[in-house]
Amino acid sequence: MTSTSKSSHKVRAIVLRSLDYGESDRILTFLTDEFGKLKGIAKGARRSRKRFANALEPFSLTTLQFSRRGRGGLALIEGSDVIRHFAGIREDLDRTLTAACVAELAEHFSAEGKKNLPLFDLLADFLGFIEAGRMTETAERFFELRLLKAAGFEPVLDRCVTCGMPLEDIASPRFDCREGGIRCPRCAVSGPDFIPVSAGTLRTLLMGRDIDFERMPRVALSGPMAREGREVLGCFIRHLTGRELRSVSVLAEIRKRYGV
Repeated sequence: MTSTSKSSHKVRAIVLRSLDYGESDRILTFLTDEFGKLKGIAKGARRSRKRFANALEPFSLTTLQFSRRGRGGLALIEGSDVIRHFAGIREDLDRTLTAACVAELAEHFSAEGKKNLPLFDLLADFLGFIEAGRMTETAERFFELRLLKAAGFEPVLDRCVTCGMPLEDIASPRFDCREGGIRCPRCAVSGPDFIPVSAGTLRTLLMGRDIDFERMPRVALSGPMAREGREVLGCFIRHLTGRELRSVSVLAEIRKRYGV
């Protein structure tokens, strides 16, 4: 019988999810800079606050030490030191719920054991954006676009996904949720998965895909354009995930109830 050797690692990690387990342990899901999504167990984490302090709170950016045998199973979390706690997120309900949305999206679109540094950096940047109170509904759409691009599912918004006709030549574009791109009138057919969307909304989304963070708050989808952006990206994400993500539903309900 051969034994699997134990390997130890030290990485940067963002806490995506934390679940109490047993009397004193926690099972956690991280997004790391070196190993993509990582699931692990922190033994005694609830009993000894000195050992991990606040480094295992959701949304925290940490330096994580862990070990594991082979590639399967839970990693053993041996230590974690806070790099940035993003405490300002937890001081506001809307910020907390928005952070939960971006964390759940990152969790769904990241793969275990597969490095994706652009996605890691994107999540860290947007958590800082949320903490600073600069996250708008338009910025949420830009996050979704950039996340889809980092995960390899970037929607086609600048040309017909079927024939390649450029956006500027399409009179009435429709977004195909199944194909993940716009269609020109000639290539579009009627159906529940086709959403009418204006060229202005598409141009704004394309701008937000590449714009730097400092300029992002100056760009806005307002009125009908905000609704179109929400419907187009929401439809595509639901198609990819096969469901409405729980955090997205909760945030939408809270904003509707309180008029946020």
